[in-house]
Amino acid sequence: MKCTISFRNLEHTDALDQKINEKSKKLEKFLGPDAKVEWVCWVENSDQFAEVKVNDGKNKFIAKANSNSLYSSLDLVLGKITSQIGHKH
Repeated sequence: MKCTISFRNLEHTDALDQKINEKSKKLEKFLGPDAKVEWVCWVENSDQFAEVKVNDGKNKFIAKANSNSLYSSLDLVLGKITSQIGHKH
């Protein structure tokens, strides 16, 4: 599985990379080895946004969440994308 991470208006840290890679591994059980996962994280006003796009070769999924903490946004978006993928697989 290929995972890419990008940040806008937000400092890129190793801790965030590690957390996002952990979240991506949770998606691996639903997806094949050729799946692509793309994360984008950003700050807008005082909200912290996380968006994830998944392409497993057959289906495309996208989810976005925001909260006052990026870590919470990551948890929220993982729940949304897992629900979408779970309905298709």
